[in-house]
Amino acid sequence: MDEKLVKDVMTEKVITVRKDTSVEELSQLLLKHNITGVPVVDKDGVLQGMVTDADIITEDIEPIFPLFFDPLIVSYAFMENFEKYKKDIKDYLNIKVEEIMTRRVKTVKKDTTVSDAVKIFVKDRINRIPVIDENNKVVGIVARADILKSMLSDAEKE
Repeated sequence: MDEKLVKDVMTEKVITVRKDTSVEELSQLLLKHNITGVPVVDKDGVLQGMVTDADIITEDIEPIFPLFFDPLIVSYAFMENFEKYKKDIKDYLNIKVEEIMTRRVKTVKKDTTVSDAVKIFVKDRINRIPVIDENNKVVGIVARADILKSMLSDAEKE
């Protein structure tokens, strides 16, 4: 039996964003579609990068609570911190995907073997790989979940 190729397991309808998409729009898109990352493409569908929920959730955002917890001043400090937190979050949600995306992206072609894709997943500790054509246009995406579905499907056939 021939080994499966990426084209046999990939998702062809790929949800993508552009570099000028806001972090807020990206967050809404990820939540709406219950996904954790998307390719970033230009107007022609050419891959520019990847952006994930891990790129959004960063340690740069200041915590709400003060480092000390004195009950006499906590209510004032909390309100002051909370207002700053709200402003920081609002500002952060308005930045563009271009500022947080990963530019160097592992990719595969449709005729890449699934085992070669799995090696990339494991070696690079990533959860999804864009599938591109000879012009670097995104034609699909393969996720670890796609591999698992394929394995289960194959097991049921036996």
